[in-house]
Amino acid sequence: MAKNMQPYLKRCRTLGISPSVMGVNKESNRNPGPQRKSKKSEYALQLNEKQKVKFIYGVLEKQFHSYYEKAARMKGNTGDELMTLLERRLDNVVFRLGLANTRREARQLVNHGHFTINGKRVNIPSYLVKVGETVAVCEKSRSNAKFKKVVEDDKFVAAPKWIEKSKNAPLEGKIVAMPGREDLDFEVAVNLIVELYSK
Repeated sequence: MAKNMQPYLKRCRTLGISPSVMGVNKESNRNPGPQRKSKKSEYALQLNEKQKVKFIYGVLEKQFHSYYEKAARMKGNTGDELMTLLERRLDNVVFRLGLANTRREARQLVNHGHFTINGKRVNIPSYLVKVGETVAVCEKSRSNAKFKKVVEDDKFVAAPKWIEKSKNAPLEGKIVAMPGREDLDFEVAVNLIVELYSK
């Protein structure tokens, strides 16, 4: 299986992403660094937006393109549907629940079988969650030092509004709606990605 091993901070600077979006240095809201002022072509801007989204979600080109084709077949706005599909990935949901520090760590935890969907263990990071499903740390993994720390720290991480998370159940969350563009934790000109693939 191909892995995206690009160094976080270097790519963040190149793509103009705040490291906090990646789960790195969450306490800081500093800018990712000075950007080159050279004027970019339309194609370069489109490509940059695509690379940014791929890097944030840790998705490689083949899979990203399949998400785009799936979004294009859906009834709504292609760009919005594309972002909804990416947000619905299980590894992203685990990250957004605060059960992993980064999406990359979330992907590894899912691969190792630490999570269940409605009580059934799922180890596929690209699994697309649906409304009504509950994502939880499986019973065997709750004694793991990683998840014990989540409970002991008692730091309630606010989940996006499409995920219902209870303070009484810090190791689980329920999908109550489909995510929208307004729920993203970063800015993206998704129309540029659609334009790029429409050529």
